Amino acid sequence: MGTIIHHFFWIIEGYYSFYLQPYKKWKHAKTNFILLLLVLVINSIFGIILLKVDTWLGTSNFGLLNMFEASLWVKLLISILVLDFTSQYFVHFLLHKVRWMWRLHIVHHTDKHVDVTTGTRHHPLDFLIRETFALCVVILMGMPISFYFLYRMITIPFTYFNHADISLPLWLDKGLSYVIVSPNMHKFHHHHELPWTDSNYGNILSIWDRIFGTFTYGDPSKIVYGLDSSNHTDDEDVLFQLGIPFSKEVKSIEE
Repeated sequence: MGTIIHHFFWIIEGYYSFYLQPYKKWKHAKTNFILLLLVLVINSIFGIILLKVDTWLGTSNFGLLNMFEASLWVKLLISILVLDFTSQYFVHFLLHKVRWMWRLHIVHHTDKHVDVTTGTRHHPLDFLIRETFALCVVILMGMPISFYFLYRMITIPFTYFNHADISLPLWLDKGLSYVIVSPNMHKFHHHHELPWTDSNYGNILSIWDRIFGTFTYGDPSKIVYGLDSSNHTDDEDVLFQLGIPFSKEVKSIEE
């Protein structure tokens, strides 16, 4: 399903592009797909761990969801909300604010041509942190693995939608941003300078950014992709991107 959704937005980008500067789309995609392959290895390992955790949770009755009576649908809704806040918004906030975590997350922001493939662009250790947070939430909540997998299936189209190089009518994009993370809303997050870079951390729901004061929405025409501390580097050099957390060429928080 993820591949179909990805290809759908890839095609749409060709007709309703937001980013007017020409770039080599296939070369750009190659870099992001190589990073994706590394991430998929980690994802597979966590999938095995989750299956074992699910077996244990099924026999131990451990977790917050097992401490009260409610319908399956209520528990599913609670689980989705908790996952969206903790393993998406909150961990993303930490990836920007904690220095050593930010050095891992820089790779996602060095992309100078944000499009649908950027949604797959993560340093493997960045993704490892995200999955660890999600695993902890599943355990603490006593969440059925089916809830988690459903949530992951929901995040896929939103991730591609948010990063896609598409231009929606401003009234529509801004209207959507009151409930969900719209394309423009997330584009501000990929602007190369603060304070926009440190805003709009959500993935599905925009309410977290609005509640905690990290929401921003400005003039989309002023967006410049990349990261001011790394624009002198090659964003399509995979080996360099993997080494960014340990590189002195790219400055980080308070450097």
